[in-house]
Formats: sequence, structure tokens, C-alpha cells
Amino acid sequence: MIDGPDKGRECASSGPELSVGSAASNDLVLADPTVSRHHFVLQVGPDGVILRDLDSTNGTTLAGYRVGSAHLKPGAILGLGLTTLRLDELAEEVREPLSEFDQFGRAIGKSVGMRRLFAMLQRIAAADSTVLIEGETGTGKGIVAEAIHGTSARAAGPFVVVDCASIPPSLIEAELFGHTRGAFTGAGSARAGSFESAAGGTMFLDEIGELPLDMQPKLLRALEERVIKRVGSVDPVQLDVRVIAATNRNLRQAVNRGTFRADLYFRLNIVRLEIPPLRERREDIPLLAASFYEQFMAQPGAVPPPALIDHLTRLDWPGNVRELRNAVERAVLMQDPELWRDITSGGDDDDPGPGAGAYQFDEALSFRAAKERVMAHWERWFVAELARRHSGNLSRAARAARMDRTHLRELVLRYRVK
Repeated sequence: MIDGPDKGRECASSGPELSVGSAASNDLVLADPTVSRHHFVLQVGPDGVILRDLDSTNGTTLAGYRVGSAHLKPGAILGLGLTTLRLDELAEEVREPLSEFDQFGRAIGKSVGMRRLFAMLQRIAAADSTVLIEGETGTGKGIVAEAIHGTSARAAGPFVVVDCASIPPSLIEAELFGHTRGAFTGAGSARAGSFESAAGGTMFLDEIGELPLDMQPKLLRALEERVIKRVGSVDPVQLDVRVIAATNRNLRQAVNRGTFRADLYFRLNIVRLEIPPLRERREDIPLLAASFYEQFMAQPGAVPPPALIDHLTRLDWPGNVRELRNAVERAVLMQDPELWRDITSGGDDDDPGPGAGAYQFDEALSFRAAKERVMAHWERWFVAELARRHSGNLSRAARAARMDRTHLRELVLRYRVK
């Protein structure tokens, strides 16, 4: 129920998310001029409904307090600009389509979130629409994009990947559109860009949120007109390509901040998919771990030990599927049940020193495996001691150790250092 400029309106959502804002792409579009284009989203999670403000200009309030995120109960009163919303729970039960399969291409999962995603992918793959995939780092956005291409009518064509985060801003236009000979210093010969190389197939724009702001209108024009021009040329090249974009950023927040163009977001957001993080679909961990274990053992039908699966299922995996895959690879390399806990979560909190218990000679271990065993113990000890000496202040600890703070934080989370 709504009070304010849009008084009396109601909006019901049968899906896992409801977006609110003044932009036409939202589920609930408000005429209130004090509401941001993308104001907030409501998402159904394992613990109920979660509100996430999208860096709106005037903010979102709950019980009079401005909040960035919050778990909501039915009856919650939300304020945004001049508008007040009340959250109510539908009396009737909503049924949504779920795939009967636990795999789509190389993407694996039996959780409700993944089966809901697979059901959508089956419909999306058959079309030729632009797709935007959002999700945290390591959730498998590239694998989903590959699966869409592999089950589409373009499967026989090329699948061209462009990592927007790894290309220097000065070269991104030439990478996408190609260039003529002499178009710039170092262009000794003409070269087709990624759009031309993907003709008849799919182009995957990974980390689209990192695309420089001055490049965004050029990409928008290419998507709208389906025509490009090589750098240094005036001759148009017609496009025959499907575009799938992915990002670990929230592009709606980026639009509100002015770091991503709203018109490009609307053009990419024909079909939007969000891959849930692994911590929200723990029932998928045994399935994924078993698949990785069989792969790294190189033995068809190889089954991981129950103790390993049990331990992996208990962890949160901030690095998502990629981190789980790396942990299983290390477990296969070690082949030592006593180390499974250490290589995935850092070992015993009472570990007295670097590599304690790791120097026992074992003839069954190769040199590489023995070295990995010692390093797993030492790395955890070092990170724990570093954090302790700086009272948990990761910025100071990273400077003292002359290491990247983000990498240190990843190690702290991996080894569950307190």
C-alpha cells in the first residue's frame, strides 16, 4: 500500500525481487520527483525479505531511521522521498516455474534459486535478446553466458569474450570495433574487432561495469543501430551478434552514482539475471564439490570422502564457486584428511606456530604436496599473527606487510581469522 504522490496504488511481486524507483524499468514505478531512478530493491532471501537501498539520493527510512539494508517483516513502513510504502504478505501461495534438471550447460545446482535460474535460461537461450548477468565475483557468470550461447540457435557460431576490466581505456574502442592500418601509433595493419569476430555467434562483455564512461555511448550506439565503424574508417559494418554482458557491480547503484549511463543500462537490461552467492544455496555445495573432485581426480565416478563434503558445506565461501573449486583442487592435491580443514578454513584456532604439525615426513607425499602442506599452515599462522599484532585493523596490517589490503582480507576470510 502506498501513501504520498502515488497514494492508493499497490504492487505485487510473484518473483524473488521487486525493484522500486522512478525509472520505467522498475517493477514499481513512482511519480514522486524525490524518488531516485533506482531507489531500492526488495529481495526474498533464506531469512525473509531483504531491503537494499541503491545509493538513492534521499535515502530509504525504516521506523524513521535511514537504512542501507535491512531484514523486513510484514507490516514494515518504508519511507522514500515524499512517499510511504507498507510491506504486506500475500495471502495466496505463489508458484513459480523451476527446472526439473540440476544442470544447465556447465552450470550446476539443485537449489531453488538455481533451478529457477535454469528455467529462465531455457526460455532465454531460445531468443536472441541482450542479456545482463549480475552476481558476486566467482558465482559463475561466465559459465552461465557460455551455457546460453551453447543452447541457442547461435551455438555453431563463435563465443567471443571481452574482459572490459583488463583492457586499457585507450585500446577498448579498437578492441571492440577494430581498426584500420595507421589508425593510431602501433596499428601496423588492419584488424577486425570483437564485434566482427563474433559474427553469427555471441559476444560476452565481462565486467561491463568497468567500461570507461566515455566509451559507453559508443557501445550504446552499436547496440541500438547494429552497426559499427572501425577506428580510422568511415565504412559501416553491419552486426550479426548476440550480446551478453556481466558484472559483479550493481549497475543500478552505478546509474544513481553517475558512473554508468542510464540509457546503456536500459539497453542491456532487456533480460536481467542474478546468480545467487554460494552462501545462499548451501545445498549446491555437495553437488559442486563432487563434480570438482571427479574432475581433479581424473577418474570417472570418483566420489569425495563424506568428511570432506561435510566440512566444505559448513563454510561461507566469500569467493563463491571459484573459491570452492580451488579448495577442492587443493584437497585432491594433498590427499590428507587431516589437512582438509586447514586448506579450506585455516585449521585449528589454537595452532601454536607456523607449520606446527606440518613438518612430519610422509613418504607418500610428493615434494609439491609436502610443500603445499607446510605453506597452508604457515600462511594461516602469518595472517593470524599479522591481524593480532595490528588489533584486527587490516589497513594497518596490509601496510606493515607491504601487501594489498584486498588480498589480505581474502586470506582473513579464507582462514577464518578472528
